[in-house]
Amino acid sequence: MSELLRQQTWRIIDHSSLGPSFDAKQSFAFDDALCESVGNGQSQPIVRLWVHHQTVVLGIQDTKLPYIDKGLAYLHEQGWHTIVRNSGGLAVVLDEGVLNVSLIFPDTKKGIDIDRGYEAMATLIARMLPEAHVQTGEVVGSYCPGSFDLSIDGKKFAGISQRRIRGGVAVQVYICANGSGAERAQWIREFYERSLAGEQTKFTYPTIVPHTMASLSELLGKQMTVSTLIIRLYEALQSFGSTLEPSSLTQAEWERYYMYFQRMIDRNETMLPK
Repeated sequence: MSELLRQQTWRIIDHSSLGPSFDAKQSFAFDDALCESVGNGQSQPIVRLWVHHQTVVLGIQDTKLPYIDKGLAYLHEQGWHTIVRNSGGLAVVLDEGVLNVSLIFPDTKKGIDIDRGYEAMATLIARMLPEAHVQTGEVVGSYCPGSFDLSIDGKKFAGISQRRIRGGVAVQVYICANGSGAERAQWIREFYERSLAGEQTKFTYPTIVPHTMASLSELLGKQMTVSTLIIRLYEALQSFGSTLEPSSLTQAEWERYYMYFQRMIDRNETMLPK
């Protein structure tokens, strides 16, 4: 679905080097503010890059785990921050070896069908990794499994989610550049084991099998970094004929951001046990 990638100009907002104090709640607020801006025609389509340190991002369904307080206590004791996002999916691990990318499009009158957004992101990632055969499809045993998991040789290295708000669509992907995929999966496995404590639930939470996950460095047999991926991302977008325009938020976008950030704070206070 490369037509979504053939934008005349992409506005680039790079939040990838803001450091450990950059709270993941901010990222979801940024994407909502920018979705609104793109949706009402005040901005060109946007690519936003973001990195968070030592953070487990939970899905809404995760907040319904019977013993979530025990799972959260475990993660916090091990030095992890936890937040609940406002887009779909389940728990994922973000750290300094994971690049997150948001593609923010206007939702056209016909509407960007949900799969088209996912397919566009999958096409972009495949273009970034010409040396690999990137496959799309659920990787059973991975965390946050879905039909648009991205894998190489059966091991998942990236996952895609989507968020729609006020005429804009944010397609978000996390890409594990380096580090141990299995180790990241082990944290989530332990979180679910402690949060379920053997109890049966209506919703089926994933049974995590750590070796189903890997980073690109592990899969490609060479050191891949967040910086390497960013360069490859820019080159891939340009290969679709797009111009890249570095940018920051406008005054109006900052105002909307503060409103959405407060919403994320309130939502997290409501949904997570004290």
